[in-house]
Amino acid sequence: MNKDKMILKDNTTIELEAGAYLQNIQVVSADRAGMVATWEKMTADNLSSVQIQTGDGLTVGTYTDLVLVSETSTVSPDGSVLTSYCLREKTDEEKRLDALEEGQAVQDGAISDLGSATSFLAEQIGGEQ
Repeated sequence: MNKDKMILKDNTTIELEAGAYLQNIQVVSADRAGMVATWEKMTADNLSSVQIQTGDGLTVGTYTDLVLVSETSTVSPDGSVLTSYCLREKTDEEKRLDALEEGQAVQDGAISDLGSATSFLAEQIGGEQ
């Protein structure tokens, strides 16, 4: 039987344990290194676009702007690791803040470009005298 899977923005596919839901995404890793490799994929960028698919490839959930709230891991006697990831969608306030920060970055770049152009023109005018 094929397991359900979570597909991150970078197309990383993570197999899920049965009964997983957004606030309790359960993943079994062969060992601690595997768990850490999966955890490291839970970046803000990768969580900006996530699909949940059944073992048959049917998409049952499409999410944008998820946040990793927490993770809890349990190591089994055989060395495998069961990790529960708690995810949630960003709030409207968090989305507005992201948009504001993005707009500020564009504005900062424009101001820097304007400063460079002004300096270049000042040098050109100063050189003609």
